[in-house]
Amino acid sequence: MRIVRAVAFAAVVVVLDHAAVAGGKAAAYHPVIDSQKFDATVDNPYFPLPPGTVWAYEERQGKRVTLDSVTVTSQTRVVMGVRCVVVHDVERTNGRVGEDTYDCYAQDHDGNVWYFGEDTKEFHHDGTVSHAGSWEAGVRGAQPGVIMPAYPQPGAPYRQEYLAGVAEDMGQIVAVGETVTVPHGSYRDCVRTKDWTPLEKGSEKKWYARGVGVVRTEATDGEVAVLVGMTHP
Repeated sequence: MRIVRAVAFAAVVVVLDHAAVAGGKAAAYHPVIDSQKFDATVDNPYFPLPPGTVWAYEERQGKRVTLDSVTVTSQTRVVMGVRCVVVHDVERTNGRVGEDTYDCYAQDHDGNVWYFGEDTKEFHHDGTVSHAGSWEAGVRGAQPGVIMPAYPQPGAPYRQEYLAGVAEDMGQIVAVGETVTVPHGSYRDCVRTKDWTPLEKGSEKKWYARGVGVVRTEATDGEVAVLVGMTHP
C-alpha cells in the first residue's frame, strides 16, 4: 500500500512539474479533484492540523520583530466540493495586527495535504486594507496545490497554489532527516523544503518536524521565523 501511495503522489508531481516547465499557464496545470477522495481531517505527520492546536512563531528581519499566531479552528469550509479545515493566521508587530488570514486545507486519502485557498487581509499604516493574495480554488481559474506529500522525499518541484498573477507559490523537498533546534525544542527527522514564487524575487527554506509542522523558516531577504510555543488541544 505504501508503494501505491508513493506512486500516486509521484504522478501529481509530474503534472505540477510539467506546469512549471510549460510556463505556468492555467491550461497546463489543472489537477483532477475528486471530492470523494478527500478528508477535512489532516493528520499528515509533517503537517498535522488537529482542531484547537496553536503555534506561536517569532519572525525577525533586521530590527523588526513580528509575532505570528496560527490556530486550527473547529470550522470547515467546502471548496470545489471538498470539505476543508480552516486555519487562522494572525501576524502582529508591536501589538498591531499587520495581517489576518484564513487558510483552507484538506488531505486526500493517500495522505497528501492540499491547499485550497486563503482569505487574507493586510492592514496598512494609512488605514487601508488590502486583500491582495486572496484566492479560492475553483474561482476565476484558481487551482489547489500540494503543501505536504504523504511520503516526502527530495524530488521535482510542485505547485502549492495557483491563480495567475496572484498566487503562484511553488515548493520542492530538498532534504529529509535533518535536525533543527528552535526556542521550543530540538527536532530530528525534519523535512526541508525550498519555497518560491515567480511573482517575487528570492526563496525560502522551511523545516517541518514530525508531529509538529513548520518549526523554522529562512528567507533569502534575511527574515527568519522560529517556533517559540505550541499548544495542543
